[in-house]
Amino acid sequence: MSASINLICCSFSYVPQNSSKFKTLIRARNLSQQSPVLSKRTSNSSVFLKPNNRIALVSPFQQKGVLKICQSSLNTQNSEEEAGQDKGLSVDNGKEGRDWTTSILLFVLWGALMYYVFNLSPNQTPSRDMYFLKKLLNLKGDDGFRMNEVLVSQWYIMGLWPLVYSMLLLPTGRSSKNNIPAWPFLVLSFFGGVYALLPYFVLWSPPPPPVDENELEKWPLNFLESKLTAGMALAAGIGLIIYAGLANADIWREFFQYFRESKFIHIMSLDFTLLSAFAPFWVYNDMTARKWYDKGFWLLPLSLVPILGPALYLVLRPSLSDLPVTVSKTTSE
Repeated sequence: MSASINLICCSFSYVPQNSSKFKTLIRARNLSQQSPVLSKRTSNSSVFLKPNNRIALVSPFQQKGVLKICQSSLNTQNSEEEAGQDKGLSVDNGKEGRDWTTSILLFVLWGALMYYVFNLSPNQTPSRDMYFLKKLLNLKGDDGFRMNEVLVSQWYIMGLWPLVYSMLLLPTGRSSKNNIPAWPFLVLSFFGGVYALLPYFVLWSPPPPPVDENELEKWPLNFLESKLTAGMALAAGIGLIIYAGLANADIWREFFQYFRESKFIHIMSLDFTLLSAFAPFWVYNDMTARKWYDKGFWLLPLSLVPILGPALYLVLRPSLSDLPVTVSKTTSE
């Protein structure tokens, strides 16, 4: 009986617990806690709202010294559990805890970027752009024209970026709070680059779901988690960067001239820049998901180096099969 008593009149004389008035006060107090609407509707018959009664309804606006609320440890524990349950329901059902500011900003960025690509980007040499594209796709034979070395290097690096992002997003960049898969956007990124990945960045909702142990042995995770794949990506990136770095100043000036005139090269250069800018975040996300931040934090500044920094991280990161916290073992029935 004493554990449920949470109302003590401190400004008045002692009221025995077995008195009828005390029981009426406790009963009315419990009814007011269970149903606030009921206490308002029964204001005429409730003891708390009688005008001549010196005991007032407990509220944040009452005068100090009138009443003192003393809750038992049992009631406090129950109230904390109910608050935790209410908070969990609000997050799960309404998803009120998620901050949509980043998603909105990314969506605005994607919309502005698409408008710029289709309406504002330079397009002075469309016929030359088509010729360059056929040459880069090996659809034209050797006609004596030497392609710009920086342009060729950037073209092949753009083929490496989707592979690097696939290794960063699968599986630690998947969403657990929605049913939107990452692989369609990654497949489209081989053709559309960051313009195809940005919609997934908008819809992405962490944390990643657990990975089955059997899933790591199947395609594509067995390929994306392979150190051989990461090493090949790093070696190819080093070779392409060296190939562009050995070009003389005239070749670089020619490339910047292409950037100012060509729609194709202008869009590809923006794609390269944005993929390089987003890569450190996904390196950090993958690093924290693998519980490797304490040992691999020094790789975060290096991930700012285009293609080489993220590729180096992919070579050095621990395998998911060595992390029992991330990988969930499937039990046979």
